[in-house]
Amino acid sequence: MLKTVTTKDKARVLTALVTAIGAAAAWRAVRPSWQAPIPTWTNLPEERLQDFRDALYFPIREFLAGGNPYHPATMFEHWPVRQAFNLYQPYHLVLHAPFALPGYRVGAVAFTLASLVLLGALALLAAGRLRPHVPLVLGTAVIATLLVLSQVGKAQLYVGQVNPLIAVGAAGALLARRDAPKWAAVALALAWLKPQFGLPLAVLLSVRGSHRVALTGTAIAAAASTVVVVPLVVRGGGIGPFLDVIAANLAHAGETAYGAVDSMTAQRVDVAAVLYRITGWLPDGAEPVVLVGVLVASAILVRRLDRMGQPAAADLLTCLAVVAAIVHQPGDVLIAVPSLAAVGVVWWRGGCERDWRLGLSAVLLLVPFAHLHFVSQAIRAVTTARVDVTVDGVAVVVAWALAAAFAATRRCSAVGTVRT
Repeated sequence: MLKTVTTKDKARVLTALVTAIGAAAAWRAVRPSWQAPIPTWTNLPEERLQDFRDALYFPIREFLAGGNPYHPATMFEHWPVRQAFNLYQPYHLVLHAPFALPGYRVGAVAFTLASLVLLGALALLAAGRLRPHVPLVLGTAVIATLLVLSQVGKAQLYVGQVNPLIAVGAAGALLARRDAPKWAAVALALAWLKPQFGLPLAVLLSVRGSHRVALTGTAIAAAASTVVVVPLVVRGGGIGPFLDVIAANLAHAGETAYGAVDSMTAQRVDVAAVLYRITGWLPDGAEPVVLVGVLVASAILVRRLDRMGQPAAADLLTCLAVVAAIVHQPGDVLIAVPSLAAVGVVWWRGGCERDWRLGLSAVLLLVPFAHLHFVSQAIRAVTTARVDVTVDGVAVVVAWALAAAFAATRRCSAVGTVRT
């Protein structure tokens, strides 16, 4: 007698298949961690694990050796780095110290594997937004596999970025802000690892009614950073010299080809940088004006979406505002993965949030994920390198504008919602 194949059996088979594909993709993605050469002054152009090298391993080594890693000249003199250590939260130097204590190779492999686990955790958070429509295990496997196959996911592991931790923190803060505000505050503190994530997210959380989460999370990050700031101030001879180092760091960052707002090659996706690459024009003070403008407009609109019972759209707009408001790279859209899943559920179910502008916004936010190497080569073959580095930014900025337009024009409420 033939056994009837149930839906659960099909789900198990599909989960196993997807997991196998994901495992193969993950293996390929983590290989650079042991294939990249040990850094020396002769191989500075090496891109594999460059962020791990420049923004984690050697800055922590400098701090442990008694120096100040925020001083660009110090880092370039003492260590084989190509980029200066930007203004990460000081607690970063303690939080990630375990990856800098062993030899470079061991630290690189361990950090890459930890980042892979964090991508899996982000997929789990996103899959939670798909229930009860998709089994949690299957949803997690599918999203995790898509992440390690995407350009954004692969870049985190190839370059050695800390964005997986920040993305988990940002997603956790949004998901837990009502039911578990204490955990949401801890998650926000992790998102503060890079202030360009923490600041706009804390502002928008506060605007959305999570004042205690915003204040507590910010306080946790500040208190944790004090452990590092105090030794840096004492070593440097006081507050004045320490502030001089911070000013030098900001000045250096504003002049680099990879980070300056007026760079035609920087892969930035915030409004100010995209405006300059499209028009070649940028008024004085544009960056702070954009920061305030995007946050104020988004704050008004996310409050409106929350009042109308549309938290899925509000979460997506929040993530888009964080990325569009201030200095961000294409890989930073990783924070929006759970909200994309939530909006996908809304579209599948139909209802108030099923609007073409919100749908197109979600599709445009997928552009950085689909911007694989062969896509980049095709764009450069047809157009120019400038267009190639601008595509992601245009997609993100237009996605924010469309989500904002959706929020400004919807009239119905409490229909087709997904609870945060």
